[in-house]
Amino acid sequence: MKKNAVSSSNEVLFKIFVYVALISLAVLIIIPVAWVFLASIKQDNEFYGNPWALPLGVYWQNFASAWDSAQMGSYMLNSIIVTALAIILLLIIALPAAYCLARFDFRGRKFLNACFMAGLFINVNYIVVPIFLMMKDGDVFLAKVFGGGFLLNNVFMLAVVYASTALPFTIYLLSGYFATLPHDFEEAAYIDGAGYTRTMASIIFPLAQPSIITIILFNFLGFWNEYIISMTLMSSTKGARTLPVGLLNLLQTQQGRAEYGVLYAGLVLVMLPTLILYICVQKKLTQGMTAGGVKG
Repeated sequence: MKKNAVSSSNEVLFKIFVYVALISLAVLIIIPVAWVFLASIKQDNEFYGNPWALPLGVYWQNFASAWDSAQMGSYMLNSIIVTALAIILLLIIALPAAYCLARFDFRGRKFLNACFMAGLFINVNYIVVPIFLMMKDGDVFLAKVFGGGFLLNNVFMLAVVYASTALPFTIYLLSGYFATLPHDFEEAAYIDGAGYTRTMASIIFPLAQPSIITIILFNFLGFWNEYIISMTLMSSTKGARTLPVGLLNLLQTQQGRAEYGVLYAGLVLVMLPTLILYICVQKKLTQGMTAGGVKG
């Protein structure tokens, strides 16, 4: 009886500790985000008093100034195009590749798996300079042959680079999830006369929807907030830059003027799409992160 009481007491203390830790973590995350949102609707003279004071009113002009003065609208459109193209390319390549690696046994499978796993240990920021030099040399060659190059300062090529750098992690996550799915559905589809492609598209992909949504969200966050690659490969075309690089342009336009409200409004324009997407797919994201560890 005494052991049960001690065990119950320890369990209660553990739950209290977990709740306190989670609440503390939530507060640490929410406070900076909320502060940025509140700062984005303040007038400049409000920043010289108490920085934690609530705004005296809602000053929407900050967003209009950020949108117009630093071309944030154009940069946002570029980010949407690049992110959408990169995710589409990534899914077209990664889904069939992960399916084949997880569900079929063929010669060279272990070698391909090893190559993709090795890619997990390569930080793309360390190889961005070689990528830039290769694309620059490619443009020089294309200019000699066709009179002009298109590898640098090209939104589509930036999307290709994003998709290729995200392949190792995406294939690793998807193949791990595909491996947990039971083979019964596939065997039933084969008996009914379905081919490999139709079975993959009609049976496996719908079953793997939580995992697919998870990799879409993770890669969306990575592509949307990426700065170094975009700054390097889109250096010559100012109007084709993405939104994180556009923030640098916003900082440059505000030099000497200290328009803090406009700067925070630009930060909100960058953060808002990711927050909205996360809220919309939060439930599916949790399923995708946990279901892959359950053997089907």
